[in-house]
Amino acid sequence: MKKIIDNKYVLMAIITIVMASCSKIADINYSPNSPSEPQTALLITNAQRQSVPGLIGSITPRHYVQYTSDVIYTQGSRYFDKLFDYSGTYSGPLADLNLVIKLNTDPETKSEPYVLGGGSNANQIASSRVLRAFIFLNATDRWGDIPYSEALKGEEELTPKFDLQKDVYNDIFKELTEAVAQFDAAGTLKGDILLGNSIPKWKKFANTIKLVAALHLSKIDAALGKAKFNEALASGVITSNADNIKYSYLLEAANENPIYNNYETAKRYDYAVSKYFIDTLTVTADPRLPVYADKTATGTYAGMPYGLAAGTGYNSGTIAVPGNVSLIGSKFRVQNAPTDIYNYAGVLFAVAEASKLGWITGAPDDAAAKTAYDAGIAASMSQHGIAGAAATAYAAQPSIVYNPANAIAQIIYQKYVANFMCYSYETWADWRRTGFPVLVPAPAAYTNPKAIPRRQAYNSQEASLNTANYNAVVASQGPDELLTRIWWDKP
Repeated sequence: MKKIIDNKYVLMAIITIVMASCSKIADINYSPNSPSEPQTALLITNAQRQSVPGLIGSITPRHYVQYTSDVIYTQGSRYFDKLFDYSGTYSGPLADLNLVIKLNTDPETKSEPYVLGGGSNANQIASSRVLRAFIFLNATDRWGDIPYSEALKGEEELTPKFDLQKDVYNDIFKELTEAVAQFDAAGTLKGDILLGNSIPKWKKFANTIKLVAALHLSKIDAALGKAKFNEALASGVITSNADNIKYSYLLEAANENPIYNNYETAKRYDYAVSKYFIDTLTVTADPRLPVYADKTATGTYAGMPYGLAAGTGYNSGTIAVPGNVSLIGSKFRVQNAPTDIYNYAGVLFAVAEASKLGWITGAPDDAAAKTAYDAGIAASMSQHGIAGAAATAYAAQPSIVYNPANAIAQIIYQKYVANFMCYSYETWADWRRTGFPVLVPAPAAYTNPKAIPRRQAYNSQEASLNTANYNAVVASQGPDELLTRIWWDKP
């Protein structure tokens, strides 16, 4: 009997030691920096940080519209890249935004401190819907038909269908309209590094996205475009340079301007301002040229010829020792230099185009178009610190003065110049839907026939992991190629 009792005590001691050991292991494996409850303020920050800089700072659309051109390794400005991967956007920022919406909607979580730490339920949901709409608009304008209604469902739907671009647009309009109405002026928002937790700015951002998207429909569904454009205008868009929607970089390596990173940090001068862009500004004595570009070693402005098979004979030099082609101007390569998403000048040019199309008053209105056009040029000049005689002389040139017979080409060209180094996927959309400015494809283009891309191809995972839906979208939309036109892109 005594032996049995002794064995019982030994067993208890072993169990106590094991439990203590497990407790210590658990303590070791616990990370105080990995909260078990999702903090919505952090999700909001992460979604913005992981999505916006990549969309607005991409060099690819800047090459497409010939703001820039590669100097040595010229594949980028010759359309070598065909497949573009959006999977990280779906699994990262879009998933974060969906989680923010879910946590703020679910009755079991919406009142939890870790949720309300991101602000009022309504403002978290509304701002997440706006940013989600912006990301999806970027995606559908690049790829056309995209996974949308069945996307972001996790294991519930691993092979989502591709929604028609028309349907995606209709839902984006709905999302933006509902989000603007949902904002709570008395409520708060936290974690917003994009617009500083400002509800009025979020409303203007939403309405400006809607305004811009509406103009994309000018050739495919003018009636819908007109209706949505005027809804956005009436609801409130950008009305001054102080309203410009921009992403602000920081004076730190973790979140610095990508041009600064390329030129200053990495000391890579892979691309310079394109010859087309500098030549067009030179011909019109555009006072923005010294802002947009650096001088060469000879004290002149010279662009890099676009899309050559090799950059032999051209040298970008460095910032300290210039070469024979102009680098991007210093204003755009400061470590914390912000990048515009939408600016006042761009909105004014959108109003000018809509006026010319007859979308605002019901008939083409050249007087209103001219007023907005002139104001757009002035806004762009002011944004870049140009005023007085230089700005006046530029606007007075016969080729610049508003001409009803050539108005759309003039408006889009001025919008193009005003949006240098801004959100260039939107500039690419303008070029595709209007044909302006008139650009010559890269002489050594990889596309066949040689032409500027009109869309981007899906990532290879779609063809291998979502085969049936991939085959269906190709059959419906057209070949998964760079030159296939998307729904709203009509000749």
